[in-house]
Amino acid sequence: AELQYQLPRLKRLWGHLDREKGQASGSGGASRGMGEKQIEIDKRLIRKEIAKVKGELNKVFLHKETQSKQRESVKKVCLVGYTNAGKSTLFNRLTDAGVLVEDKLFATLSTTSRKLSLTKGRNMILSDTVGFISNLPHHLVASFRATLKDVVDADLLLHVIDSADELFPDYIEEVQKVLEQIEADEIPQMMILNKSDEADLIKLKFYLEAHEDSISISAKKGENIEELLQKVDDNLHSANKYALLIPHTEQKAVNLLHKLAQIESTEYVEEGVQVIAIINQEDLHQFERFLQ
Repeated sequence: AELQYQLPRLKRLWGHLDREKGQASGSGGASRGMGEKQIEIDKRLIRKEIAKVKGELNKVFLHKETQSKQRESVKKVCLVGYTNAGKSTLFNRLTDAGVLVEDKLFATLSTTSRKLSLTKGRNMILSDTVGFISNLPHHLVASFRATLKDVVDADLLLHVIDSADELFPDYIEEVQKVLEQIEADEIPQMMILNKSDEADLIKLKFYLEAHEDSISISAKKGENIEELLQKVDDNLHSANKYALLIPHTEQKAVNLLHKLAQIESTEYVEEGVQVIAIINQEDLHQFERFLQ
């Protein structure tokens, strides 16, 4: 993106050398100026570098696709939002990942992903992404294509908002525009109103009441983090409590149940193992024959 930005602006950089241009020996026309020659050399070098970087980005993109296929059985959640909304602070709070937190544009340039355990017995992959800005150019979206692949593949987007910023409703619209550009606007979203300890409480309350699937938190102070995780869990998984009787000969089913469900109680009886467990609807078919 930086190279593509520089390419049309080279003329100003070398324009001062054009004062040195003169007649070519033995010709009737003027030779090209030194500045013009240097610009052509620089353009060629920049185009070569752009081609090289695009090749590297394609490799990263293919690597991301391989990762996505490997994670197909795991729910994927992505943090998105306007730049400096506090995504990396929230990511660190949830995962202890130690991601760089800095008050500047594009402090996060690559996606960091971590596994996070939820109460209903399922793990999820949480990813931190680059912050969006107003009028994000198409070539910049292309440059971040590999990074934004995690957004497109997500099961749920956590839209982190700086609720202390008076312009946050406008920033929400800008983020939605970028999500449309990368065709991720149909993915379910939760609005996370961050920095609630610094926000206008009346404005915050009004927004929370107007948007059911929203929650106010302070990632910096750790306020409402448990409630946030519970809402994420509820959003990703529809689960109910079931009683099961698993024969002693079905030890594999017991192991799978411990892996996929939240076990509340276990009792060994003559017929097998009696278990009370919270099971996600998507996993229930594997245990239906043991239901009591």
